[in-house]
Amino acid sequence: MKYKEFNEQIINYVGGKANVKAVVHCMTRLRFTLNDRKLADTDALKNMDGVIDVVSNNVAYQVIVGTHVNEVYKELMDMLGLSADSSDAPKEKKNPIKAILDVVSESMTPILEPIICAGLLAAFLSIVTLTGLISPESPTYQIFDALRQAVFYFLPIFMAMSSAKRLGASPYLAVALAATLLSQQINDVKGLSLFGLGLPQITYANSFIPILLAVWFMGYVTKLSKKVIPSALQYFLCPLFIMLITLPATLLVFGPVGFYVGEGIIGFFNFLMNTIGGWFVMMLYSALQPFIIMLGAGNFIMPVITSLLATNGYDPVFTASCTISDIAVGGAMLGYFLRSRNMKQKQLFGTVTLSAILGVTEPAVYGVFVKFRRPFIAVMIGGGLGGLFAGITGVKSYSLAWGLFGLPSYIGKNDFMNFGLMIAAVVISFVGATISAYLLGIPNEEADAIEETPDTKQTPLDETKVRTIPVGSVVAGELVQLSEVNDQAFSTGALGKGVGIVPTSNEVFSPIDGEVTAVFPTKHAIGLVDENGVEVLIHIGINTVELDGKHFEVLVEQGQKVTKGQKIAEVDFDSVKSAGYDTTSMVVITNTNQFLDVIPAKSGRVISSDCAMNIVL
Repeated sequence: MKYKEFNEQIINYVGGKANVKAVVHCMTRLRFTLNDRKLADTDALKNMDGVIDVVSNNVAYQVIVGTHVNEVYKELMDMLGLSADSSDAPKEKKNPIKAILDVVSESMTPILEPIICAGLLAAFLSIVTLTGLISPESPTYQIFDALRQAVFYFLPIFMAMSSAKRLGASPYLAVALAATLLSQQINDVKGLSLFGLGLPQITYANSFIPILLAVWFMGYVTKLSKKVIPSALQYFLCPLFIMLITLPATLLVFGPVGFYVGEGIIGFFNFLMNTIGGWFVMMLYSALQPFIIMLGAGNFIMPVITSLLATNGYDPVFTASCTISDIAVGGAMLGYFLRSRNMKQKQLFGTVTLSAILGVTEPAVYGVFVKFRRPFIAVMIGGGLGGLFAGITGVKSYSLAWGLFGLPSYIGKNDFMNFGLMIAAVVISFVGATISAYLLGIPNEEADAIEETPDTKQTPLDETKVRTIPVGSVVAGELVQLSEVNDQAFSTGALGKGVGIVPTSNEVFSPIDGEVTAVFPTKHAIGLVDENGVEVLIHIGINTVELDGKHFEVLVEQGQKVTKGQKIAEVDFDSVKSAGYDTTSMVVITNTNQFLDVIPAKSGRVISSDCAMNIVL
């Protein structure tokens, strides 16, 4: 343990383990809740090597140690025999639906690469087969198509791997569970039973809801196993205990939940077709297909389509709706492509636009929709309008093919009128979704690019000369010197050189081009680093950690790339001030000693594009 001796001294000086009721931390300090503060030796703590300062107020007993506080905290909690969950810090309350979408979004982000690869590969294969360069029956086509199919077939494994740590489960056990569900003995097998209970025939491939629920459940079983199994036996017995409980629960509960969701969808559409009419179902399905795909229930319409084609020789609803919806998804992504000014986002939106138009919407739905949310509305508008037009005009599909290259199937036996109406329907859906997405905007989009002033613009310098890096202001307001800030940890320069800004605007911007290294759960502090290794700490307000995220909205996440001038947070500073907190926000270079100097700008009024300080390399 790197900080064992350091933490032993802290525990001793705060009055021993028995005097510690709870501990939390922010970006720079440990916040103790002590049973009796009189037992704490504050002077001895202040004189410790590694302790910057000690602050005792009516809220908490604070030991300021620096930006490495997270590492200190983890070892301290182990030594105290406490869990991070046992603290009495107020927990952020989330809307349950938002919390679920956040989990899905965070789980999908790491597996975006293979999904995008599969989507582009599908588009490429469609083009080369249309031109006749490669036959769909050729071994070359089959090999590359196997890669495309594998990504979506094994989606439960990718999901298990990416969501496990987020949900408190072992990634390896989660992957083992997903692989078991996809095995030949379970996946899409009829007549299975467990403990004498019959199991429905369920296709686990290409879906993620059952495995996500299973991994969520596995997280709770993991905690339970560590409580009931002696520590000496946990290494051997915990994995077995977890799997023996989780696998049956998945087969008996979570798998059937996905199955019955799909059955309910089909039953619902059949009811509507028989009572209201096919036009309404076409409009509804064209608008809602992304939700159905997200639930992993898209394949449940296949039996319905097959039955309609066999009975009527055409499908009057679903195949056309799929194409209209896919084209609408592509339109929504084009709207985002046109709206975005972030080059990384433009690349993502442009990539998924092409794959969606060609009939592969999973990259867009899983990679963009569940993160930004608003594209769902755009598709509901564009897809709904296109589906309504197709339903009223009686568009029908003569074969099981959708996407851009499936449009010729609507000609059937020289039914060019049907083909023309379908073209009109997809144009309506595409244009409607594009305009809607552009107008709805991107929730986490950066602020408009601001032209750099001569003070902030970087000019190329001779490498033999001294180079400086300008760091922008994070918020419009009144710039003050760090020594004037009413927080000793910052005003003494112990955390590094920087500036303070008394904000007059609620928008917080990135002062550099770089990467987000930390976003504190209470949203009051954000860490950044640029390509030169400059580490920037943005601390919004003084003691605002106590608000537990109230009045704060962070628009970036750890690991995300940001550009200078990009909006990274919004704060209701009036409400923060009304709650009794100082709104002065600090911008500090935490690794100041690695540079020749850090020179703050003069005090005075600043806007977000101004230079707050210069770093001399």
